[in-house]
Amino acid sequence: MTTTMEAPTAAPWAAPQGEPQLEAPAARKVAIICSKGSLDMAYPGLILANAARMMGIDAVIFFTFWGLDIIREKTVDRLQPGIVGNPAMHMPTMVAGLPGMGAMAAGMMRKKIDGIDVPTVRELLETLDDAGAEMYACHMAMEMMGFTRDDLVPQVRDVITAMDFFAKSEGAQIIFI
Repeated sequence: MTTTMEAPTAAPWAAPQGEPQLEAPAARKVAIICSKGSLDMAYPGLILANAARMMGIDAVIFFTFWGLDIIREKTVDRLQPGIVGNPAMHMPTMVAGLPGMGAMAAGMMRKKIDGIDVPTVRELLETLDDAGAEMYACHMAMEMMGFTRDDLVPQVRDVITAMDFFAKSEGAQIIFI
C-alpha cells in the first residue's frame, strides 16, 4: 500500500483559506469637550487628555462656552473652583457666595495641587501641545463671547465649528465635561 502526501497549499502559519485575515487595530482616539471653565473642571479634561497621550492614544480637546476660560490668556492663570451651589464643598451657598471665598478656595486648591506636584493649567496645556494633543476653540462660543484668536493661548490650533469637531473626532470616544 502506497501513501502519497499532498503538498500544503499555504504556509503552516497562514490563516486557513476562507477565514478573514486579522487587520491591525485602528489607532485609539479620545475627544474631550471642555464646557466649564472653573479650576476644578479644567483639570479632569486636561488630565484625561494627558493620560491618553501618555498611552499613545490620540487626543482632541474642544473648548466651548465657559470652557474657553481654560484657554484664554486673560483667565488661564486665574481660574477659580466652582464653589457656589457645589454640594461637595460642604459649605452653604450663602457663605460660598461671599466676596473673596472663590479666591480663598482657589488658593487652597492650588496649594494642594502644588503639594502633589500636579502641573498648573497652563503647564498642562503646554505639555499636551508638546505631546501632540489637538486643542480647538468653539467658533460659535467665541463669537457669542466676543473673543478673537488673539485672546487664546498659543497652544490652541484653531477655532472650529461643532461640525469640524465631529469630523476631527470621527471614531473617537467622546467625553463631555
